[in-house]
Amino acid sequence: MRISAREATLGLLTVGTALFAATGMMAGGKIQEWKTTVNELENTRKTIESSRRLLGQKQKWAGQFNQLRGMLPRYPADKKNIDTEWLRKMDAIAARHGLRITRREVREEKKMGDVYELPIECRDWEGSLEAIKDFLVDLEAEGAMLDMRQLMIKPKSHNVLRGRFSLFCAYTKEEKKPTR
Repeated sequence: MRISAREATLGLLTVGTALFAATGMMAGGKIQEWKTTVNELENTRKTIESSRRLLGQKQKWAGQFNQLRGMLPRYPADKKNIDTEWLRKMDAIAARHGLRITRREVREEKKMGDVYELPIECRDWEGSLEAIKDFLVDLEAEGAMLDMRQLMIKPKSHNVLRGRFSLFCAYTKEEKKPTR
């Protein structure tokens, strides 16, 4: 049996097409993986570039941090019940403006570098719009020490508002001296 030139050409084209299709089907998943890898590489490049820019500004941020750190109150390393001082300060500011805080909860102190944060969750307060506005202004006047991160307000009656907020109190502690 003899294969003609035409049959050989058609056979080669058929085998070539089948190989091309099989290669495409097997490589389909790999092509998607390759695209994903290229996207991850680009995101990593952007992250590295952003980090380099931030490192270039290190002196600027360190200067601002040192300036603000001087505004933070400093407590002895072994001082207990720091939360009562912050609660007293918050209550005094609220009372000065006619804001009634009825439920509050002090969360666990967190250390971030050499700065400590004490979160206070105020679960329920009542007062007028003027009272909450003046309360927030006085908190802002305290500088770097007090930071309101969440505030929810809803009306209770015609002139009375109620809500909740999260107040974070920042401070430093003196370093413990090593004992011998």
